[in-house]
Amino acid sequence: MTRHRIIINPTAGRGSAKKLAPVIEKELTSHGVEFEMVHTSHPWHAAELAQQGVVLGFDVVVSVGGDGTANEVLNGLMLAREAGLGSAAMGVLPIGRGNDFAWSMGIPTKLEDSCRVLAEGQLITIDTGCVSGGLYPMGRYFGNGVGIGFDAVVGFFAKEMTHLSGFASYLAAAVKTMNYYHPAPLMEIDLDDETVTQPTLMVSIMNGRRMGGGFLMTPHSLPNDSAMDLCIAAEIPRRRIPVLIGHFLRGTQVGHPAIQMKRSSRIAVRAVKGVLPAHCDGETLCTDGTELVIQTSPFKLELISTPHPAE
Repeated sequence: MTRHRIIINPTAGRGSAKKLAPVIEKELTSHGVEFEMVHTSHPWHAAELAQQGVVLGFDVVVSVGGDGTANEVLNGLMLAREAGLGSAAMGVLPIGRGNDFAWSMGIPTKLEDSCRVLAEGQLITIDTGCVSGGLYPMGRYFGNGVGIGFDAVVGFFAKEMTHLSGFASYLAAAVKTMNYYHPAPLMEIDLDDETVTQPTLMVSIMNGRRMGGGFLMTPHSLPNDSAMDLCIAAEIPRRRIPVLIGHFLRGTQVGHPAIQMKRSSRIAVRAVKGVLPAHCDGETLCTDGTELVIQTSPFKLELISTPHPAE
């Protein structure tokens, strides 16, 4: 029988994950899922528990929390693979602010539905990426995407907005960032077959499709095509940013004169002038970096989900 290690971040969703633990236990038991439940107690603990889960022989390691918890679990699984310790599939029960990774990978964001999908155990295979630089010179894996520039600052501000939750916090943070983030840095973006050099509002390097709980950065990307999709937004006057934000909410930015959509398996971004604030799956990479290298990882990941359009 398939053995699951359920890793709960008790602080996720402003403590919702801890409160919902009995509900999760009841739901999974009703579906006949065999599981062990463990709780995190410090940053990066979910990665350690995931790697330990592989060593202990669990078939599936499940993240219960937001995008940050999912990223830590993914890193634990990838580091186990990298070290030759074995492998396990990943599951996600999304209880967080954005839940962009789960949404992008076709995992329901309603708890009862995500528990059912986990019990059904249908596997898809997705790419993973690795970003090096900032706080992680040796690299950090990601499943959804890396944001550099405006959207990273939005994420930083959203975490400070304790009076708001979910997508509302990101939207309010975007408004605040418009008045804060200028001028845009001059970036040199090296891709597989070209270099883009320009003042750049933001670069989104995506395996998934969505960031910030509702912004469709690359609405047509696929998570299993062995490349990353990029959305590169050139600097524009601040008064025009609200219109561009509206496009991202609808996923209609393709064709906008400030937007370039690209695909590449390796991306190097350098700050020629200014600095690079950046995040990876919502987790801070740097606030004033100068260079980041992102590439598609040779390690793919088995993920429990609904059938994805890419399959």
